[in-house]
Amino acid sequence: MLDEIDQGLIHALQLDGRAPYSRIGSVLGVSTQTVARRYNRLRAEAGLRVVGLPDPQHAGRAQWLVRLTATPQAAQDLAAALARRPDTSWIKLASGGTEIMAIVHTTPSDGNTLLLHDIPRTTGITSVSAHYLLHVYIGGPAAWRGRAKSLTQDQELALLAPATVPDPARSSARSLGLGDHELLAALGQDGRATLADLAVRTGWTATTVARRLDELQHSGALFFDVDVDPAMLGVTTSAMLWLSVAPAHIDAVGRALSEHDELAFVAATTGRTNLVAHALCASPDALHTYLTERLGALESVTALETVPVLRTVKAAAPFA
Repeated sequence: MLDEIDQGLIHALQLDGRAPYSRIGSVLGVSTQTVARRYNRLRAEAGLRVVGLPDPQHAGRAQWLVRLTATPQAAQDLAAALARRPDTSWIKLASGGTEIMAIVHTTPSDGNTLLLHDIPRTTGITSVSAHYLLHVYIGGPAAWRGRAKSLTQDQELALLAPATVPDPARSSARSLGLGDHELLAALGQDGRATLADLAVRTGWTATTVARRLDELQHSGALFFDVDVDPAMLGVTTSAMLWLSVAPAHIDAVGRALSEHDELAFVAATTGRTNLVAHALCASPDALHTYLTERLGALESVTALETVPVLRTVKAAAPFA
């Protein structure tokens, strides 16, 4: 379990993944050295990573949530193989280890290769369903509030830098050019990489890197996310929730779910169910209470499938 400083550090990084240690220390009331030491310890012990990711819409990417069932002998190897691909994220083993769920990112130029060719030709898979993500309510730039509950409003305001707040008036920077690919690849490995390191990766000057980062963040084309082991935040029970909702109420229910601290991801999808969510709870009893009381209070939800998650094989970022 994490103490107040650790939780405050994670909250600060969720707000501004590239905030200097000195600014975070000032907000938390500790030294710069303490923040750096805590950050390095959390990287080693809690899997903490800050990653810079392109907004899918601005990058021209479609997102699919794929559900695969496989034989027990094949499931773990298949999940590991999917995790090594650059076009996947959030890969989870569920349902006794025979179901795999993964986000697949596609572009107009890739021909949906993974969905149409690679997966159907893989041995050991017994069923496949692919659900197009139509609208994301929580996830991506709208992060899980369960890891962002430590700082006061005044502390948040003191921490936030102007570049971290998207500005619609600067939407001209949203389109990503060829020169941005190396920058995004480097940030996907380490969102806190120094300007000097990013300059080496891109071939730009540090000044050009800083200016481009500012443009991409202001436009909303780039956001920073935090990977950390949920167990370190007291989470022991994880489940994917597949909900059926009358079409006229999908948006209202999605917005209502986005206010639930128990949910780390909520999206509208295609398929037999039209909303999907990822629940993170302190215990099985806490999940039961959430399902029967908070979720059960939403009368527009007509059906629910609860799928326990056993292990996250890959989170938001590519493997380092």
